[in-house]
Amino acid sequence: MSLFSINTNLGALSAYNALSTITQNTQNAQLQLATGKRINSVADDTSGYNVGTSLNQKVQLMQAAQQNVGSAQDMLATAESALTNVNDLITQIKAKVANATNPATDNISTANDIKALANEIANIFATTKYNNTTLLSSVANSGSFSFQTGADYTDKLSINYAVTGSLSGSASATIGGVGVSNVSTDIQGALNQLASVDGSSTATTNSIASLAPYLNTLQNDVTSALDSIGNFDQRLTVKNEFLTTAISNSQASVSRLFDANVALEQMNSTKGQIQEQVATSMLAQMNTAPQGLLRLFQ
Repeated sequence: MSLFSINTNLGALSAYNALSTITQNTQNAQLQLATGKRINSVADDTSGYNVGTSLNQKVQLMQAAQQNVGSAQDMLATAESALTNVNDLITQIKAKVANATNPATDNISTANDIKALANEIANIFATTKYNNTTLLSSVANSGSFSFQTGADYTDKLSINYAVTGSLSGSASATIGGVGVSNVSTDIQGALNQLASVDGSSTATTNSIASLAPYLNTLQNDVTSALDSIGNFDQRLTVKNEFLTTAISNSQASVSRLFDANVALEQMNSTKGQIQEQVATSMLAQMNTAPQGLLRLFQ
């Protein structure tokens, strides 16, 4: 580099390039401090951006799946409560059937009590819903409810307690003015038999006695459905725990890729500002250095 050239000030150009680099680095540090992010554009870290974006998408999908798990558990809790009530009502009816064998019992009153309890069983089957979806019978869903419980759309759990408990089907029954549809033949048979309980003094004892096998079948189906609900709830609990852990780990990875090291970038910003001041001063001095050659013309 010639020390006696005035047309091109190479020293000043070098100082300018250094100042430009320092300014860019300082701005990058300040941008990271302002946004709190290490990657603010794809150019900052292409591979890191792609990996982080993919992980962030999976986090959102897993969060949605976790909400589905919670909804599924709420739905199961609703069905469980309803079936538990049905089970209790069946037990009460069984107790009244047993009392009907006592000669001192007023079987006409007993028959009326049984019909009242049977009407409530039918009402529970007809009206138990979750977000307007019937839970104890459903032909539309074939007695099964599918929930996405993972990040992938194929990761689904089919909840079919109504099938395993022989609750759903295509049969129907009416008792006490309450119509029950889309139930299994077991449910239909039990409800029809309960509806046929005779309140007259001549046939009451026989009609009550005929309930026993139907009540046993109905209670077995309800118990089977409750067992299935318990199993599904356990599986959902495991899935919820897995999703919680997976979301936490994925968010930690996203944080490592995207989040800025504030302490480090603050130091870089301070250092850059000092270097800018020094480089600016040096650029000014080197820019005027060729003026020394004017002495040759004196």
